[in-house]
Amino acid sequence: MSVPADVLAALTALARARRTTAPAQRSFLVVIDGPAGSGKTTLADQLAERLGDGAGGSAQVVHLDDLYEGWESGPDGGAERLAAWVLEPLAQNLPGVYRRYDWSSGEYAEQHEVRPAPFVVVEGCGAGAHTIAGHPHLLFWVEAPDAERLRRGLARDGEANRAHWLAWMDDEAKHYARERTRERADVRLDGTGHVLTWPAAGRVS
Repeated sequence: MSVPADVLAALTALARARRTTAPAQRSFLVVIDGPAGSGKTTLADQLAERLGDGAGGSAQVVHLDDLYEGWESGPDGGAERLAAWVLEPLAQNLPGVYRRYDWSSGEYAEQHEVRPAPFVVVEGCGAGAHTIAGHPHLLFWVEAPDAERLRRGLARDGEANRAHWLAWMDDEAKHYARERTRERADVRLDGTGHVLTWPAAGRVS
């Protein structure tokens, strides 16, 4: 998914506007959630570039893929580690620290630091769980049809992972039913980067 330029500009402007209402000393979270294969990572990278420091640097991005302990972890596991390792320290204006989980080796790998900053972009299944409620944030939801998501996932991970993908899709459906993330989102987008819903104050096509 590549978000159209006008939509990306509108999302960036919305994030900057919401940031002005947050406490100056707190990092502002731009959270991108939605089921696997919907296009969250692409949107996160595009927004991080737009929300950078103005000197060519991008905003920090935390990918929940690095926090799941493999397929069995599910969105719940990623949300729990995000809260404990990243969000709680940032709330105290301290760096968050996590070690990337290497899916191939089944072990934790190198350490990453998430420094307090005006914008921190967080993306992944479970990123928008209720654990973000106490942190200044803007929540985007990205969705796509199940068949298309599965097609994208198998194209990336291989047909051998079909059973893993189907089990993950079942886990995430239960997670989202409980968390009601889609209903709580500030903006909803489809898997092609077009807006489905927008805050009442304004809309983009």
